Amino acid sequence: MSELLGVENLRKVFPVRASAGEPAGDLVAVDDVSFTLPPGGSLAVVGESGSGKTTVARMVVGLETPTAGRITLDGESREAARAGRGARKARARQIQMVFQDPYTSLDSRQTIEGAIEELLRAHFDWDAARRRERVAELLDQVGLDKRQGGARPRALSGGQRQRAAIARALALEPRLLILDEAVAALDVSVQAQIINLLTDLRAETGVAYLFISHDLGVVRQISDDCVVMHRGRVVEAGRTTAVLDDPQDAYTRRLLSAVPRPGWVPRRRATSGASV
Repeated sequence: MSELLGVENLRKVFPVRASAGEPAGDLVAVDDVSFTLPPGGSLAVVGESGSGKTTVARMVVGLETPTAGRITLDGESREAARAGRGARKARARQIQMVFQDPYTSLDSRQTIEGAIEELLRAHFDWDAARRRERVAELLDQVGLDKRQGGARPRALSGGQRQRAAIARALALEPRLLILDEAVAALDVSVQAQIINLLTDLRAETGVAYLFISHDLGVVRQISDDCVVMHRGRVVEAGRTTAVLDDPQDAYTRRLLSAVPRPGWVPRRRATSGASV
């Protein structure tokens, strides 16, 4: 199978400033991470907070520069640090990112239609009528109507804002969409709607997904393959069903044991009887 995205021996080290008498040092956030993603595929990078998964995503999209290692798209190396304006625009047309909180990633002063049209204006030499047509297509594709498209982010629900963020990310027809905890902040019922939407969009457009998540239940529904990260390193990788049904690493088993089962009720903390 051909390879769209290649990540090889990726490493990211952040310098740590000295404070309170502590010596300065280095924080290794990502260490020797490798994986591949085929065109139209869906790969989940899984782990707890601090595992390095979001740092991997930020390096792939170009928001962070790797300390070492190689990232390729269609076999070509992606050197974010030395890329000029033209290269950055070309990269944006290939890879887009959807963040966990659409309210902060969308401009509160712009309507949803305005945000999408601004992106189209920056990348395509289209007239106003063609841009409006494309905006309408995108809104319809993610299940938003004309009224919602004309609204500002604060007037929309969390699920509607995430649909708007997805529409904007798809506007440039990228080959790869990075979804960083894209459903984590949503209610369970809305989460299911967005997962179904993402599944349909992948089938319709052929876009590939790099899905960053700590939620193994969501990962099972959205990804073909998964990579489990712990303390910056890959501890297990393979087909999602195989990894989740028969985990080989103790850390993966601990993650699975934390997934709520049907009928599971959280244990209430004991109190002393006094109300506070």
